[in-house]
Amino acid sequence: MSALGTPPAATRKDGLPKLLGVLGVANAVMYMLYLGVGGLLVQTQIAEIDPENKVANVAMVAGVSAVFATVFNPIGGTLSDRTRSRWGRRNPWIIGGALAALATMLLMSQVSTIPMILLGWSLAQAMMNLYQAALTAIVPDRVPEERRGTASAVISVATSVGVMVGVQLAAFFVADVSLGYLVFGSAVVLGALLVVSLTHDPRPGEYEVTRRPRTSLATSVADFVSALAHRDFLWVFVGRALMVLGYFMVLLFMLFLFQDYIGLSKEEAPQAVATTTIVSTLSAMVAAIVCGPLSDRLDRRKMFVTAAGLVTAVSMLLPLLWPSMTSMIVYSIVHGAAFGAYGAVDIAIVTLVLPSKGDAARDMGILNVANAGPQMIAPFVAGAIVSAFGGYGALWAVAIVISLAGAVAVLPIRSVR
Repeated sequence: MSALGTPPAATRKDGLPKLLGVLGVANAVMYMLYLGVGGLLVQTQIAEIDPENKVANVAMVAGVSAVFATVFNPIGGTLSDRTRSRWGRRNPWIIGGALAALATMLLMSQVSTIPMILLGWSLAQAMMNLYQAALTAIVPDRVPEERRGTASAVISVATSVGVMVGVQLAAFFVADVSLGYLVFGSAVVLGALLVVSLTHDPRPGEYEVTRRPRTSLATSVADFVSALAHRDFLWVFVGRALMVLGYFMVLLFMLFLFQDYIGLSKEEAPQAVATTTIVSTLSAMVAAIVCGPLSDRLDRRKMFVTAAGLVTAVSMLLPLLWPSMTSMIVYSIVHGAAFGAYGAVDIAIVTLVLPSKGDAARDMGILNVANAGPQMIAPFVAGAIVSAFGGYGALWAVAIVISLAGAVAVLPIRSVR
């Protein structure tokens, strides 16, 4: 088979360490923008414009923008799979998505109303998901199956670094949000340039091309979601969606949790978010470094994901039962380690249950809907829970139940041990 089935052809040209290093940087800058901009800059800007309705406005912006992420990720993956150019299949969408994202950051730096923030961040999510769809397809394209756990660990660590650095940078730029937007957008372009200049995206002739007949719209839509008819693929989708939902129900409101649940001032809360993010990220990195390669060595994936999901749920009991800065730090350590282990192995499982090698980016894009979809509904669910019960205690309780469901969802998978 060609590059559709055996990625080492591309890996030999790049060298696996080099490829994973570049992927690490490209994923890190992506999550720097996602969490730095979406987690702090956008929320700060919204709170300054309309402090009385900040929770509702943040929920609206996060939810609507996640719709764009949900739609554009699988679309971007499909377009990437079908691209045949002298620059490769993935490169045009990686660099194009990054440049378009920078343009949306420029727009964000100039807006001063809630509707314009909504428009700008929605467009940013759309363009970043074109970038992400092509980037995530590189692992099934070019990394051998027996090294997927290691690749998954690298990406998980890179994600953690991106979150940590992104939140720290965002906290630094809270006083100058406009400049912060441009810094984050420029970082993504730099990551894209590293990918396209330092790694080899196979060109036509280096991989097997499947000619596709013209089809009706209904047939195209059916083909698009056909991957969900595969049992193992569906269970991975469900498990990831539940884990991400439980995670983002809390994460999207961390700034307000510190202000309104823990009781910190408006000046103290952003630094508290940054501090707990560092603690969580370091724990996640250690867990990912250990669990990813270990899952390769043991050839076991499900037990790592299930255990990580259970510990994630248990960690949320700490702030629920003991709301304080100390409990938030302990929670961040335990939760970070659990989610780091989950991320280090989940990506490996994803790449091993793809129904079609030739549609890797499309199917990875569909699975990324399990990332974006929960982010779309999480702010609405969380906002409704906080409003209905008059506080954040119920939010922790619901997130625990959802995380437990996500932990056991991978158990029915048959094709991965």
